[in-house]
Amino acid sequence: MTNQRQQSFPSVLSALFGDDDVPVHLVYRLSDMEPEEFSQFRRAWADVDEERRATIVGHMAEIAEENTLVDFTPIFTYLLDDSYAAVRQGALDGVWDAIEPGLIRPIINLLQTDPSVAVRAAAARALAHYVLLAEWGQIAPDLAAPIIDALLVEYEQPKTNPEVKRAALEALASANHPRVLELISDAYEEGSNEMQLSALFAMGLNADDRWLSIIHDEMESPSADFRAEAARAAGGIGNPDAIEGLERLLDDEDIEVATAAVYALGQIGSERAVELLNQMAEDPAYEDLYDAIDEALEEMDWMSGEFDMLALPSDEDEDQDDDFSSDLDARAN
Repeated sequence: MTNQRQQSFPSVLSALFGDDDVPVHLVYRLSDMEPEEFSQFRRAWADVDEERRATIVGHMAEIAEENTLVDFTPIFTYLLDDSYAAVRQGALDGVWDAIEPGLIRPIINLLQTDPSVAVRAAAARALAHYVLLAEWGQIAPDLAAPIIDALLVEYEQPKTNPEVKRAALEALASANHPRVLELISDAYEEGSNEMQLSALFAMGLNADDRWLSIIHDEMESPSADFRAEAARAAGGIGNPDAIEGLERLLDDEDIEVATAAVYALGQIGSERAVELLNQMAEDPAYEDLYDAIDEALEEMDWMSGEFDMLALPSDEDEDQDDDFSSDLDARAN
C-alpha cells in the first residue's frame, strides 16, 4: 500500500481507466480518497467505457467483502446513480454490510424504480442487512419500517419479477413482522422450485425452530440444491436436533451438500458437532472437506470465546468474590 500511495493519483486513475487489463492492486488506492482525489475520480469516470466501469466496481465489491480495512462506500454511493446497470448492481453488492442510514432511501428507490431486474434484486439483498441491523438494535426501528414496507410491497405485487420476489422474501426473513412467517410458509408450500429454495434460505435466517421438520425432510430430498439449502438453514437455526440429519449429509455424493453440512455443524457448535468435525479432520476419506472443517472448527472456537466474554459471573464466582472481600475487611481491621 505504501508504494501505491507514493504513486501519483492521476497516474493511478490513468492505469485503472486505461486500455490494458485492470491492475487490481491499484483498486485499493480508491479506498479512503481525499476530497480532491474523489473529484478527480468523478471527472475521469465519466469517460470510462461501460464494461471497464463494471469490471472495476466488481473488483471493489470483491475486495470490500474480503478486506474490512478498505472503505469504498463513498464510491459505491456515488455509483448507485451510474447509467450502466451492471455498475449499479456492483455498487449495491459492495454495500452489503453498510451501516449508513443515508443509503436506505437511495436503495429503496432502486428497488422500486430501476429498469433492471438484476439491480432491483441486488437492492433487496442490500436492504436485508439493514433489516438485520434493526433486529440487532443497531439502527432505530423507524429506519427499518420503510424498508420492510417497501420489501413487502415488492413481494406482494403480482407483476414483480420472480428474482426480485425471491430476494425480497430473503431480505424480510429476519424481520420481526407478523407477516413474515406466513410469507415463508406460503412460498415453501406454493412456490416454484426456486421460490422454495428461497423459502428454505429464509427459514435459516428466520431461525425459528418451527421450520426444523421441513428442513429435516428436505435433507432427504433427491435434489442436491435442496439438501444443501436445508443444511444451511439448519446451521442458521442452530438447534442441535438437526445434527443427526447433518451427519448423514457429511457423506453426501455432492460436495456442495457435504460442505454445507460441515459449516452448519460449525454454526450449531454442540459437543456432538465438535466430535464429528474432529473425527473428520483426522480421516483421509474427508480430505476434500478439510478446509471447510478447519473453518467450521475456527468458527466454533470464536463463538466459544464470544460466549466466554459475555458470560455472567457464576454463583461460585460471586461467593469467591464475597470471601475475598471479607478477607480484605479482616486484614484492614
